[in-house]
Amino acid sequence: MNPRFSIILTTYNRSRLLVRALNSLTAQTYKDWEGIIIDDGSTDDTEEAVHEFILKYDNIHYFKQENRGEAGAKNKGISLSCGQYISFLDSDDEYRHDHLETRNQILNRYPDIQILHGGVKVIGDEYVPDRKNPSRMIHLSECIIGGTFFIEQKAMKILGGLRDIPIGADSDLFERAVGMNMKISKTKFPTYIYHRTSQDSITHNFLKNSIKV
Repeated sequence: MNPRFSIILTTYNRSRLLVRALNSLTAQTYKDWEGIIIDDGSTDDTEEAVHEFILKYDNIHYFKQENRGEAGAKNKGISLSCGQYISFLDSDDEYRHDHLETRNQILNRYPDIQILHGGVKVIGDEYVPDRKNPSRMIHLSECIIGGTFFIEQKAMKILGGLRDIPIGADSDLFERAVGMNMKISKTKFPTYIYHRTSQDSITHNFLKNSIKV
C-alpha cells in the first residue's frame, strides 16, 4: 500500500544540517510516510551521514544526481514519490514532532483539499527578497513557504512540478494552483520550523548575488 505522505528532502553539501532534519522526520508521531532524499551533487560527507538512516528505516530512500538546482532536485523527488500527498522538508529546516499528525488530521477532516499550506515557526531573519522586486525586502508573513506544502499527488501531476526560476519556485507553483482554481487551505499550527540563520540558504545567496551595495 502506498504511504499517506511522501516527504521530499533535497540537499546540497549540508550533511550536519541534514541529520537534524532527518532526526525530526523520524521522530514524527505519525508514521505513514516515505522519505525521499535527493542529494543534488554534494561533495561533502552527505552520503555517509544518511547511511545510518537508510539502514535503520526502510521507508527512507536516498538518490544522488548531478547538481540541477532546487527545481530539478525537487522534481526528481516528485517523480519518485508514491504517497497520496507530497510534502517537503528543506535540509536546513526541521519538523516539530507532531507536524505530520496535525496535517493528517486536517486532511482527514477535509478530504477535498488539494493543497494544504502554512503553519511555520521562523528562527532567525524574518525578511526575504521579494521575488518580483529583489531590491525590496518583505516579511515572511507575506510569503508562501513551500516547505509547508502538502499537495495531493494528482494535483501535482496537473501542475507539472516546479519551474526552474531563480527564486520563488514554490510561490510560482502556488500561483499556478490558484489560477487553476484548486482547493487550497491554510493552517496556523506552527509545526514547520523554518531556520533562517544559514548563510547558504537560497534566499541569502540570491540576495548576495542580486543586490549591489
